[in-house]
Amino acid sequence: MTMTVHKADAPASTASAPELIKAVPVRHPGRWVGAAVIVLLLALAVQSLATNPNFHWETVALYILDVNVVRGVGWTLLLTVLSMILAIVLAVVLAFMRQSDNPIFRWSAWAWVWFFRGTPVYTQLIFWGLVTVLYPTVSLGVPFGPALVTWVLEDPTRGFLPAVIGLGLNESAYLAEIFRAGLKSVDKGQMEAAEALGMHRGKIMRRIILPQAMRVIVPPTGNETIGMLKTTSLVLAVPFTLDLTFVTNSLANKTYLPIPLLIVAALWYLLVTSILMVGQHFIEKHYGKGVDNLAPAAVVNPAATKAAAAGLGSAADTMPGGPTVAGKDIEESGR
Repeated sequence: MTMTVHKADAPASTASAPELIKAVPVRHPGRWVGAAVIVLLLALAVQSLATNPNFHWETVALYILDVNVVRGVGWTLLLTVLSMILAIVLAVVLAFMRQSDNPIFRWSAWAWVWFFRGTPVYTQLIFWGLVTVLYPTVSLGVPFGPALVTWVLEDPTRGFLPAVIGLGLNESAYLAEIFRAGLKSVDKGQMEAAEALGMHRGKIMRRIILPQAMRVIVPPTGNETIGMLKTTSLVLAVPFTLDLTFVTNSLANKTYLPIPLLIVAALWYLLVTSILMVGQHFIEKHYGKGVDNLAPAAVVNPAATKAAAAGLGSAADTMPGGPTVAGKDIEESGR
């Protein structure tokens, strides 16, 4: 007596589970070739720097911590900080003036930005260095009438104050456009809603607009700060002779070795710039909370995925309608 076993009577445990896809990574030979070329060029550069005696690394080591060089770094940092403070204060005022309903404010701010962006910073520094020649005295009084108060202009700072003024006024024109773009990036409806709640404009700007605009303002402002650090090398036009570039050039003229002293200046600029970039990173991270932070990708456990797939396949065979219908339902629920 023979007995025939139909497929429907087979136990569900013997049903084969769907196999996982065995993905093969895409090959990128061009990337490896490019990486090899870069590594080769870096090795050649390191070899050249290490074996070429014309770099005079012993002179670099001698002057990298020279007292005059370190003092020049300090003056350069002080120039950068004070110039940026002046520029930021003026830029905030100019940005608000550009947003004002008063046409005099708008056009005055536009003329300021037009002039200081349209003339070279070197020319402006020369002007501020010669301002005491153009205006030996400054008088305050009735226009075309008698002077009430008169000041004699002089510069006891030996060019430091004109350098700060020249750098700060020039930078304010660029920062004003950055701040204006940041303010315009915030939807106008937020200000209208805050005004409807009875908040005054100063509080709206401080509590609502500026915190959101800072996400747009901080990155280019950080770049401008780094640019200001390097622009201080032009204060010789004032003239101001205590900054890092002037000091290293003076030492190069004494030693008749310009290249190692240029390397000293470059290393100091790179160090300070790197520190500023780290600070910029954390400021951007602070103001980018809730916007720039992305949710981490879920970690997939291959073993759990395979077990779940096997369980779904076995359950699909026991459901009415067969594995095809169950698989379709599972796929749709996954979507």
